[in-house]
Amino acid sequence: MVFDVSVALTWILFLALFPMSFFWLRRAWRIAVKRDFSEVALKAGEPPADAERWAPYELVINALAGIILVFVIGGIVTATLNYETWSAIAGSTIWCKLMASFALGRHAHLKSRSGKTV
Repeated sequence: MVFDVSVALTWILFLALFPMSFFWLRRAWRIAVKRDFSEVALKAGEPPADAERWAPYELVINALAGIILVFVIGGIVTATLNYETWSAIAGSTIWCKLMASFALGRHAHLKSRSGKTV
């Protein structure tokens, strides 16, 4: 195996799965158990006025993405997933989670901008 850019990016993606899954599962834990809505549907670092309303959606987004990444990590470590499979699952999960959280944050803040209920 020759160490080149492809190998380096593969290792970066693999190592990045650990903190991402930790932070997303921790955020889901905070929402579900601790009832902390300070990180729900953020826009410019601020939660919406009715963050509790949007908490179940944020909980599902974060928990699902974190659980998928934990299973991907397990598949990599046990060698049950080949490179193409685990990188596709991990990449798709990361992008879908980021887009879903972004969309939720924008949708939750529509009320404050337009002045009417969504």
